[in-house]
Amino acid sequence: MFQITTDSTADLPVEYLEKHNVGCMPISYILDDVTYGRDRELDWKEFYAMMRNEGKMPTTSQINPEEAKANFEEWIKKNKEILHLAFSSGLSGTYNNMRLAAEEVMEEHPDCRIIVVDSLSASMGEGLFVHKAVRLRDAGKTMDETAEWLNSHVQNFTHVFTVDDLFHLHRGGRVSKTAAVIGTLVSIKPKLHVDGEGHLIVIDKVRGRKKSLNALVDYMGEKMGSYLQENRDDCVFISHGDALEDAEYVRDQIRERFGIQNFLINHIGPTIGAHSGPGTIALFFMGESR
Repeated sequence: MFQITTDSTADLPVEYLEKHNVGCMPISYILDDVTYGRDRELDWKEFYAMMRNEGKMPTTSQINPEEAKANFEEWIKKNKEILHLAFSSGLSGTYNNMRLAAEEVMEEHPDCRIIVVDSLSASMGEGLFVHKAVRLRDAGKTMDETAEWLNSHVQNFTHVFTVDDLFHLHRGGRVSKTAAVIGTLVSIKPKLHVDGEGHLIVIDKVRGRKKSLNALVDYMGEKMGSYLQENRDDCVFISHGDALEDAEYVRDQIRERFGIQNFLINHIGPTIGAHSGPGTIALFFMGESR
């Protein structure tokens, strides 16, 4: 059975990774001139408290080829077949660096095979991508069959989310400073998704927090189509930036409207949270299009 690996940007719980034997490559971030990642970790609640209460502004960096190669070399000691599911190439150079590292490792170790797939996804959208791969692997599919299915269905991994603070989007170049100031004054909450090329796109603006949460569920209703039953049979993912009650509200609305019962809810990790900020709520499911 082949080994599935991913990046920490998938925001999957540690318990999930351990239960399903998924390797995870840490992506580092910097806060107060301290680098966190592989060798040093910061509790996620403390991370969000520093952003929310102290105005701290973390920065992130992509995995470089040397780090990627080192991880692959550790993994192939245990399994000669590695399927790595990477953070969206539309948001980071991580995918390309993973691909280059994989090629180099295979040249040096001809007895191993590594396939790197661009998830075109972020946060638990990437996590849902991993989850589908786990189900295929555990059902007896080969690494090539699993990679082929993921590539052919990558546009069905649907993301929609809202943020509580527009200034984090402004820092990332997603909205102008003027839009951030005015939007904050009148409580404008953007609705965003990850498009077909893996880019982060603002698709709508809603006034008020509760309306923005309901808008996520509305989007799900618009996009699921024939995938409604698959979402009922499997699992819908929700992530949050230290806003569990709002994530549970979205879950309850989905249960009531669509009859879906199975969910995986987890916090957004610091690497993604550095850009989305506290209060972010994100919803991930299978749809007919992104």
